[in-house]
Amino acid sequence: MTQSVVQDKVSQALVGALRSAQQRGVLKLEQMPMVNLEAPKRPEWGDVSCTVAMSLSASERRPPFEIAQIIIDHIEQRDALFSRAEIARPGFLNLTVKRELWMDVLREIEAQGERYGHSQVGQGRRVLVEYVSANPTGPLHVGHGRGAAVGQALVRLLCATGHDVVSEYYINDAGRQMKLLGLSVLARYREACGQTVSFPEDGYHGGYIRTVAEHVKAEQGAALLSLPAADAEQRSREFAYRELLALIRQDLEMFGIAFESWFSEASLLSSGAVEQVLSELRARDLLFDQEGAQWFRSSAFGDEKDRVVRKQEGDYTYLASDIAYHRDKLRRGFDLLVDVWGADHHGYIPRMQAVVQAYGHPKERLRVVLVQMVNLLRGGQKVEMSKRSGEFITLREVMDEVGADAAKFFFLMRDSSTHLDFDLELAKQQSQENPVYYVQYVHARIASLRRVAASRGIACPLPSQADLNVLEDPDELALIRKLSAFPVVLQASAVELEPHRMAYYLRELAGMVHPFYNKHRILPPAPDSEAAAALSTEQSGSSGRATEVMTPGLTGARLALMWAVQQVVRNGLNVLGVSAPEQMEDCRSHVNLPHHP
Repeated sequence: MTQSVVQDKVSQALVGALRSAQQRGVLKLEQMPMVNLEAPKRPEWGDVSCTVAMSLSASERRPPFEIAQIIIDHIEQRDALFSRAEIARPGFLNLTVKRELWMDVLREIEAQGERYGHSQVGQGRRVLVEYVSANPTGPLHVGHGRGAAVGQALVRLLCATGHDVVSEYYINDAGRQMKLLGLSVLARYREACGQTVSFPEDGYHGGYIRTVAEHVKAEQGAALLSLPAADAEQRSREFAYRELLALIRQDLEMFGIAFESWFSEASLLSSGAVEQVLSELRARDLLFDQEGAQWFRSSAFGDEKDRVVRKQEGDYTYLASDIAYHRDKLRRGFDLLVDVWGADHHGYIPRMQAVVQAYGHPKERLRVVLVQMVNLLRGGQKVEMSKRSGEFITLREVMDEVGADAAKFFFLMRDSSTHLDFDLELAKQQSQENPVYYVQYVHARIASLRRVAASRGIACPLPSQADLNVLEDPDELALIRKLSAFPVVLQASAVELEPHRMAYYLRELAGMVHPFYNKHRILPPAPDSEAAAALSTEQSGSSGRATEVMTPGLTGARLALMWAVQQVVRNGLNVLGVSAPEQMEDCRSHVNLPHHP
């Protein structure tokens, strides 16, 4: 697990203590244990906690408290690293790191810059992330938007942790839904040409179908009316497919998402890939005939029952194409396949894991991230949606109303496997209640602070250029500790495929920065505004600003601290695919966050 520079030094000190104790014969240590550090649940217990003494108790045949004491006694330069080293029964090591050591976090952020938090834990493993993959039968809706945000964040997180990642969109351009699309557009086309027709059962409704039909008429005139029904349907389907896929691409581009690969389901059928995989499975006795259909023996790999891949009528099921598709993914040499699916596909996971195992790979080669539905709210009232009736809110409509950044952050701020209430009105607010605004405002606020400093001729040093030893306030140290956790959060978000962890971290960080900003001075008051600043402080309910004496050294150190905060916020927003603005127009007149540098 990636650790902060402080945790790295603590881990090294503890490992060194264990080795020293082993060399002196105090501990046997048949095998060097893992030294895992945790944040204590209570601040009075120190900065880091370690349970290694308890894990060694059985093998060493000694009480964990005694082992913990041995470790403390063998820490080299203990006084240089820790201001306090205590043992809590039965054998917890509770360590308080010296304040000077925490300053290395700020220097590390400066040294790594936009790569702070990044790691090589992925070791170049090739990963294919397939997401969105909506049927090209209509515009993207908000559910697709959530899947798009999650998929993009996963790609960025995996790249940031040393994986070789390819993003892919699987185009479901074959099967019954495409035929229904063609029939639906053809019916509306004939209506537009003055004919009275019956609309196909289970056809696609909605204004977008009429729009496509009007475009067909504009291009073809009445030419389709004289064609055989099958040919007219095919022409309508092909036209609609091109137009709707282009619309999907445009929506994704507006959302800031670009795929490296677009894979067509129809190509699997036309190339014979589907037939080939079924022949392969039959040759290995994993395909059998029953009741006129062909079945995949998925129960042999843990699925609850076997699955039909070819119906009695001769049509392939979706599973047949999916087998061929995932076989193609494996043949392309990816070490890990990540599929982002709607939560209604939960029952589909075992059968696809069976496919992976059928081709000689562990089921863990495929990891599925489920994305639950989104409930749109307006004024506290749920916005009802029905795709079949055509009454649904598109992703583009949401972006037009709240912006791509707000939409992404809202989609990502909850675990994707849980339902999400998306309040459109809240997403437009410029207040601390709006999570994305609250986080982005940290970055913009610090940028404004630095501009004010420059206008007053105050230098804005980087951490390496400032005397960080003057940062002694508990609030300052709390901020630095939070910044030190960023690499751990980033790696956990990637490894667990849970981007909401990063969104949650950024909200917590913002919840520390804004109160700090309002409580403490960062710049000395301007000569002509001391009275106004004092009044502003009183109105904010804090007396801290009024009593703080700002020396040039403290000003420089706090500016360096704010620079580090800004860098971490920018890095966190970047892996989520959300922008980090330098300024937010008119925010001061609408936000309930006092703005006084």
